[in-house]
Amino acid sequence: MIWLLIFLTKVVINLQPYFRTKHIIFSHKQKQMKYGFFLLIFSLFMAIFAYVIIRGYQSLPTQGYWKQLYAGVSVLGLASFLTALFVGHKMNTELASSLAFTGNTYFIVLIYLFIAFVLADLVRATNAFAHFAPAGMVSFRYWWFIGSITVIVITLIVGNYRFNHPVVVPITIQIAKPKQNKELKIVAISDLHIGFSIKKKQMQQYVKLINAQHPDIVLIAGDFSDRSIEPVIRQNIKEELLKINAPMGIFGINGNHELFAERPNATAEYLRSAGITVLIDSVVLVNNSFYVVGREDYSDPKRQPLASLTKELDMNLPVILLDHQPHHLEEAQQNHIDLQVSGHTHGGQFFPGNFIVKNMFEQAHGYLHKGNTHYYVSSGIGIWGPQYRIGTQSELAVITMKY
Repeated sequence: MIWLLIFLTKVVINLQPYFRTKHIIFSHKQKQMKYGFFLLIFSLFMAIFAYVIIRGYQSLPTQGYWKQLYAGVSVLGLASFLTALFVGHKMNTELASSLAFTGNTYFIVLIYLFIAFVLADLVRATNAFAHFAPAGMVSFRYWWFIGSITVIVITLIVGNYRFNHPVVVPITIQIAKPKQNKELKIVAISDLHIGFSIKKKQMQQYVKLINAQHPDIVLIAGDFSDRSIEPVIRQNIKEELLKINAPMGIFGINGNHELFAERPNATAEYLRSAGITVLIDSVVLVNNSFYVVGREDYSDPKRQPLASLTKELDMNLPVILLDHQPHHLEEAQQNHIDLQVSGHTHGGQFFPGNFIVKNMFEQAHGYLHKGNTHYYVSSGIGIWGPQYRIGTQSELAVITMKY
């Protein structure tokens, strides 16, 4: 139930911009199904909110204004979350950022309080039959609530630190193709989600971290922007992108969030204006030494088969593939890809989401070597929504490719 809650709530977040995307045309039946599904998930979310409000209210003492304070903070947290979710991209960036941080923090608290209250109810239900603590249940709710809040606060502090301090993951691979006696230093990043939540300040941090690795090439494996391109433009993120030092170039692809922008390829156009080569079902030969293949996102039904992108390539040269979502990894092997870089999963982002994605993908995070193909699935340097890494870590990969 808990895993389903987190998965379905993320579906709500990701579907919201999908519904307001004007350049995707749906049939009447498709619209009915999508809005019906959205309402179902949103209703579930609100039912969980009501459950957490009621159980928290029942746990607090009647003396003073603790009950009213709890209810008021909960309503404000929910209002902040929904406001930032639905209209944040239209608001002043700083105001939207404050609302997003407040609302997304409350979202995490809501998830963990739900887990805590369900566990408390299970203990109380067991006690109703076993009578192991007949006198202790009166105060049990209160102390369980206080203990849960304490654990949640500590967890959030650690999680925010892990978000704000990305780690560098070093990887060395040897390509199984005719040797050129060369070495390529790649910085691979994904899921920056730049917008009104992750802003220019974080982008400056990311650029410094990238440049500190002295890369030959930088690869951006999708979800550069967090749906809308408007906050990116308002903050002049291009100014920071132009500071990235990569002698052999910067290459990027669309993720699923780029497809939620105001118009087709809006994010790609912006990145290209900053000197980044955006590959949308296309290939580029770099320095006559290796290829970089960029696929359109998996969620786009019009994306080209990988075989059609690689059929004309000289397979004596290394081939690097950027594919945002790590589905069907066997395709890379079948098409003689040497290195695939993906993202999208965020490593599950926060517990227990990390366990969910492990069951959804063959490789949800980290390095994998199958046959002659090397894979790296990044947990992302940025993050979707709540700025907390609980059981995961923000990162960039530094891949030394020998060929």
